Amino acid sequence: MAMTLRGEVLIGGAAEGPLFRLGKPISFWGGVDPVTGRITDPRHPDHNASVAGTVLALTESIGSSSSSAVMLELLSKGLSPRALLMGRPDAILTLGVVVAREMDMGSIPVLQVDVGRLPASGTVTITEGGEISFAE
Repeated sequence: MAMTLRGEVLIGGAAEGPLFRLGKPISFWGGVDPVTGRITDPRHPDHNASVAGTVLALTESIGSSSSSAVMLELLSKGLSPRALLMGRPDAILTLGVVVAREMDMGSIPVLQVDVGRLPASGTVTITEGGEISFAE
């Protein structure tokens, strides 16, 4: 079953990839390995899963100002998510994407969306204008 939502565009761009809904909030600093893209926090329900190449959906992040540096590192190595879908805007993660874009290290779309309305899994397509389509 296909469905479409509209997100509030925080950073524009188009992307496509498998949906990865985090089981709970995470701090990228200490929770995501910037060298591998894997979730390293052993207490996190998605421990050892990779964020690389996914459309990463998170209700919120657990702030550390260093999370922007982890996002920057992931983008520079090609290990970042293809897009971020956030229930609550996170200025720190978004800043990492902005800095990477300004330094010509890549960019990904960042959108605010009601994460509770997202399907559990599937392939996600995001348009430049913030339309988010899901297919199983």
